[in-house]
Amino acid sequence: MKKILLTLLILLSINIKAQLKEMRAVWVTNVDSPVLLSDESISAAMDYLASININVIFPVVWNKGYTLFPSEVMESIFSKPIWPTVTGRDPLKQIILEAHRNGIEVIPWFEFGFSPSYSLNGGHILAAFPSWAGKNNQGQLLVKNGFDWMAGTNPEVQNFMISLITELLDNYDVDGVQGDDRLPAMPVEGGYDSVTVAIYKSEHNGAAPPQNYEDTNWKKWRADKLTEFFARMKDSVKSKGDHLIMSVAPSPYPWGFDNYLQDSKTWLQQHIPENMIPQLYRDNLSSYQFELLNALNYVPADEKDIFFAGVLGKAGSYVITPKLLLDQVGLNRQKGVKGESIFFYEALRVNDNQLGDTLAATFYADDALLPYRGNNDFRPKAEIVNEEDSGASFIGNWELRPVMGYKPNVYWTNDTNYAEFRWDFDVPAEAWYDVYTFLVPNTIFTANANYTIFSMNDSINVVISQKNSQNKRWVKIGTAYITTGNKTVVK
Repeated sequence: MKKILLTLLILLSINIKAQLKEMRAVWVTNVDSPVLLSDESISAAMDYLASININVIFPVVWNKGYTLFPSEVMESIFSKPIWPTVTGRDPLKQIILEAHRNGIEVIPWFEFGFSPSYSLNGGHILAAFPSWAGKNNQGQLLVKNGFDWMAGTNPEVQNFMISLITELLDNYDVDGVQGDDRLPAMPVEGGYDSVTVAIYKSEHNGAAPPQNYEDTNWKKWRADKLTEFFARMKDSVKSKGDHLIMSVAPSPYPWGFDNYLQDSKTWLQQHIPENMIPQLYRDNLSSYQFELLNALNYVPADEKDIFFAGVLGKAGSYVITPKLLLDQVGLNRQKGVKGESIFFYEALRVNDNQLGDTLAATFYADDALLPYRGNNDFRPKAEIVNEEDSGASFIGNWELRPVMGYKPNVYWTNDTNYAEFRWDFDVPAEAWYDVYTFLVPNTIFTANANYTIFSMNDSINVVISQKNSQNKRWVKIGTAYITTGNKTVVK
């Protein structure tokens, strides 16, 4: 059954009364999970996450040298516009729509960061740009734990990553960008590629970097280069909108510094991240407590509200027990940590949703605002009006037909006389709104469905084909400025 969806645009959020402030986040992967493989599974996943009061998702958008959104940058440079498994689709677009419909923020996760491939010698990226390769002190390709690495200290590599990030921000209505244990990062064994060596020499009167990659000053120099890049990466994000959050989920400090040159202590001191989630992945409470307390030692007092915990829910055959999950979340709250992100979505759904439902019955029983959004419900849930709701009315001869629609059938008319549906909404705030309609395309439907959106002082007419197979599920009709009150929004 067709519905009309009204979503509040990001540039205006709703200030509401004092409410619990916690981040409840989850990573969404393209590995060991079918979620991104269909629009229907994405919709079902976002509905479930909303039902257990998750308020942020981190969907993967960069994995093994491929984007999970159609990328002109990747197409123009490598002729690889998207992860081949989802060719012809745009999982990110669908994730954003379904998450925002449910009032969930979307912060895309550039998972592989400066790693172009896993055990493929750099794959198509280093085949095209061998000078981008990270090198160890023997002049070999930089590889650690199976991951092949670019030189994160190479300005061309840095600019490439920023070009992917800004391309995404130019084309999608997201709520931020996330780096992780590979962005910004580089294995401590690296830094011996010709570009990095040349930069080092230019800053050290022609002296070459030490052969000992553990040399204290050499480690700091490389880590500082990554920190400088991170600041530039944040500037690139914020230039697209101050509301966009710079998130990062690094390896815990100092391990991340010693092994991957991630100086997250300095990042916090320089106020670069706005959302910091160290990966405190431990399978017992005592180890988790050690990592949590250690991480908190490096958080400045004025950055406590942006610090959250990364919790391991599932990895391979391992699934955290409900008791350990509750113990870890409980310890977070006991230590003043206002939220966590769980790796990863499928952990919440195994064993008939055991972990997700456990959280919903305990720590996540009430919904929560994000601590770094003030008192603003920055992504309020969309308003939806169905044809059988009180906000809908019609003129003409319409029939309810047994054709699969939203829930579950559709209205149609083949009358040559005038016929229309109107949808009225209780508009909560004067603002710009995106307006969508839910469509199930069929060759027997019209190619010229006429929609009119009513804005404050004007109307917008749009023609949409209900035959076109691309016009599937929620289809955007347009954007309009609408004032507060009960208003006819679309017909």
